[in-house]
Amino acid sequence: MLIFLFYFFIAIVAIQFFYYVVVFGKFAFTACAKNNLKKIPISVIVCAKNEEDNVQKYIPILAEQDYPDFEIILIDDASSDATLDIFEEFEKQYSNIRLVKVVNNEAFWGNKKFALTLGIKAAKKEYLLFTDADCYPTSKNWIREMSSNFTAQKTIVLGYGAYEKIAGSFLNKLIRFETLMTVVNYFSWAKIGRPYMGVGRNMAYKKEEFFKVNGFINHMKIRSGDDDLFINEAAKGSNTTICCSPDSFTYSLPKTTFKEWFIQKRRHLTTASHYKAFDKTQLALFQFSQIAFLLLATLLLALQFQWIIVASLVGFRYIFVWTTLGLSAVKLKEKDVMYWLPIVEIVLLFTQMNLFVTNLFAKPEHWK
Repeated sequence: MLIFLFYFFIAIVAIQFFYYVVVFGKFAFTACAKNNLKKIPISVIVCAKNEEDNVQKYIPILAEQDYPDFEIILIDDASSDATLDIFEEFEKQYSNIRLVKVVNNEAFWGNKKFALTLGIKAAKKEYLLFTDADCYPTSKNWIREMSSNFTAQKTIVLGYGAYEKIAGSFLNKLIRFETLMTVVNYFSWAKIGRPYMGVGRNMAYKKEEFFKVNGFINHMKIRSGDDDLFINEAAKGSNTTICCSPDSFTYSLPKTTFKEWFIQKRRHLTTASHYKAFDKTQLALFQFSQIAFLLLATLLLALQFQWIIVASLVGFRYIFVWTTLGLSAVKLKEKDVMYWLPIVEIVLLFTQMNLFVTNLFAKPEHWK
């Protein structure tokens, strides 16, 4: 039995090597592309529901972007707070801001995809750049950097939506490590030619891509997934690229309690179950290899079975993990989270197992 587990452990390390070095290396070991700045007309789209504090702070930052031709489409999704009032004041203050007011209806009540569809149809520009109401760009060149990646062929651009750092918070490091793992994963597969997701905090696409797949119609009944399910359906290797310039990042405030973050991740996990078969399979295989490595390494070392070889393989695994994720973290300005490896990795794995079990027995809520 132990010899079988030993050989299985070797196979798991090989799978991990494939993911971290072959797949993730596509992002980690290559420089971020520097493209010529373009002057493509851009519609920045922000959908908000009960976000009065955030929109008051962040919409002026968007309005002050250094870009020659852009509009901002503010979508109020039937807010019950002062969001709409604030949007109306911004519309008076800035000539390039236009407001879309969404009224609840029985068929699409509380559905962000319906609200976004109205905003996309209202946009006057052919190229759309998305962020969330609780996000802000890291520089005034956000639109410039994201739009510079558009070409005649590349009509979908995946960006990085980061979270602010909170000093002295282990939860914050855990959240940012999970975000780092996610973006390295989808950036790398996009570079390979198999894009499978993006995040609504920072992504862009040409309007025609939206209409090619009839918008969100194929997953309208799934409350989440206005970003990743759309990308999973519309993106291909031929039309998708990534943007990893530091000036292209957006930031948002992370959750400050484990309970809030856990609820957020439950929604994300539910959405991933609707990905294409290949994408679900590769994600499941990676997650399985992560858990299997930890359990098998612990068991074999505890029983001291071929412990020198096992310990060497454990060390080898952490060398290539640290190298790949470390290089990626430097690019994405997340270097400090790597100081906590493997602690954050182990905590994240147990959290993800808990998420999977919890979602088996209860469905998470969506939007607001």
